[in-house]
Amino acid sequence: MRVDLVAIGNSQGIRIPKAVIDQAGLSKELELEVTPGAIVIRPAHRVRGGWADAAASCGVSAEDDLGDWDATLGDFQGVWE
Repeated sequence: MRVDLVAIGNSQGIRIPKAVIDQAGLSKELELEVTPGAIVIRPAHRVRGGWADAAASCGVSAEDDLGDWDATLGDFQGVWE
């Protein structure tokens, strides 16, 4: 597909057809990667995306009890001394 660069204020841009955006699974937030002779556009991956839901499911299944963490306090005592 061939597109033209168009003026957008002091910058330039391209118009991406909706069908192409849908097919690529793009949303409003994107990642751009510049390589020699190319610009790659990808959907932005949210850092820690889904963590809130995972934490909530741990609470529901009672897997969020951190009380057993102290069981390992002495496990490595003397190893690095």
